[in-house]
Amino acid sequence: MELTATGRELLLRGAVALGEELSPTIHLFERLYAQLTEANRQINLTSLREERDIVLKHFLDSLTCLASGLLEGPLEVVDVGTGAGFPGLPLKIARPSLRMYFLEATRKKLRYVEESCALLGLGDTAFVWGRAEQIAHQPEYRARFDRAVIRAVGSMGQISELCLPLLKVGGYLIAQKGPEVARELEGVERGLRPLGGVLEEVKELELPESGDQRRLVIIKKVAATEPRYPRRPEAIARHGLF
Repeated sequence: MELTATGRELLLRGAVALGEELSPTIHLFERLYAQLTEANRQINLTSLREERDIVLKHFLDSLTCLASGLLEGPLEVVDVGTGAGFPGLPLKIARPSLRMYFLEATRKKLRYVEESCALLGLGDTAFVWGRAEQIAHQPEYRARFDRAVIRAVGSMGQISELCLPLLKVGGYLIAQKGPEVARELEGVERGLRPLGGVLEEVKELELPESGDQRRLVIIKKVAATEPRYPRRPEAIARHGLF
């Protein structure tokens, strides 16, 4: 299914509202839209079916990560639990200098993301199959990345435990959350200490066109994560650090 002229204009206009000019790369977003809608007929990649929803809640929502100001230049970025490639694919299109690692536990979703990168000609990408709780203990990935991005499902305590072990000291976690995130940050200073993180900023954003409220939670890695983190999935779910 092709992106309509209306969808194309919505994407371009929404990007301008975020301070981004997508005209040079709009053809890649058009290909991505066609690839996503076609693949979604075979495998369950997204519950969103309407063009407007995909443009706003997948493409533009992913690009709100750029408002952090922390995704400029040649950085190694891991998209944790990428699913259908969000926010990683739109970020890679908008910032081709990023070396993007897509981490996903569901093999068929990761295969789709890999195929999409090939179709779009996106180089400097890598694909990591597994759970973050396990991958973060592997020497080749632990404390490797400059940035981690995550479209947040789960609490900030859970997200932090999954992502911070993957970051090098001096790196940043950029977590996409809704306006309710303030309640999840109680005890954040104490909870982040064993992970080596400090809360730097909670950036308030509004999704273009829809007006939906978004928050970017930005956490800096200032010290090494204690070796036992991340814990096993059941321990993370049962006893969050905050």
